[in-house]
Formats: sequence, C-alpha cells, structure tokens
Amino acid sequence: MSRRFRGESHHKVDTKGRVSIPASFRRVIEAADPNWTSGNAPELVIVYGDHRRNYLECYTIEAIEEVDAKIDALPRGSMQRKMLQRLFHGQSFPTSVDETGRLVLPAKLRSKIELESEAFFIAAGDTFQIWKPETYEAEESAKTEAWLEDLPDDFDPLEFLDVQKGE
Repeated sequence: MSRRFRGESHHKVDTKGRVSIPASFRRVIEAADPNWTSGNAPELVIVYGDHRRNYLECYTIEAIEEVDAKIDALPRGSMQRKMLQRLFHGQSFPTSVDETGRLVLPAKLRSKIELESEAFFIAAGDTFQIWKPETYEAEESAKTEAWLEDLPDDFDPLEFLDVQKGE
C-alpha cells in the first residue's frame, strides 16, 4: 500500500496563484510518482470537476492511474465511460510541484472555487483537497458535525471499520 496524505493546514496564496504544499504532502506526491527522482519536479493531477464541486481534488500519479484503469475497463462508448472521461480527463489539470514546494494554481481554478489569499488543504487518503477556507467551514465542517450529532455520545467511529461486507 502506498503512503497516504494525512492532516490539514492553511497556506497563503500569492497574486500569481502560487501556494505552498504541506511538506508531508510533498513526500507522498514524490513517492507516488513513478517517474520522480531527486532533483526533479514531482507530478500530480488536479481534478476540478463540474459546477457542483467547490474544491480542487489533487491526485498523485499512482492514484489517477488507478482511476484511469477503472475508466478504461468500462465499455467503450458507454455513457458512464464518456462522463467519467470528461470529469477526470477533461476537467483536470496536470501539473508539478516547483523546486520550492509550491503549486501554481491557474486563475481558472482559483476562480472556480473562489480562492483568494488563503487555501485550506485537507488530506483524503490517496488524494488531498484544496478549499477556500470559508467554503470548507460552511459546507464540510457542517456535514461532519451533523453526522456526529446523529451518533450516540459514546459511539466510536472505529466501529465502522469492523463491519463485514454484506452486513
């Protein structure tokens, strides 16, 4: 199993769209880029998706290749394959981490999620997300709180990991 992204952090975005990636995230990006060698820029793919997506999903090369293989396994010409190709191939931005550990986010991507002077990074296993901090707080934090509110006070979320398939 490959390394996973872990944690969350806030980073400044400059007027050119440059934003530092958390250092621990950089190590995962490097480890999951089969072409990366020390001194070279590790690559990743930012999937920005359709109008409903309010964040940028950043895939390592290994993670996006796994998605690509699943898309390729769908019947050629099927609507599912066409739509997934559009979402993951067409609505994406291949990029690399610069020598100072930053991403350059094009104006189109910053505009899409209304990103201005600060970005919120949060790990999502083999991907990580970039949010406008206020949007994350309003949407995702509220979802987490609502989910937790529906569970008993003494509930341990680790119980979900012990559920067997089919139960």
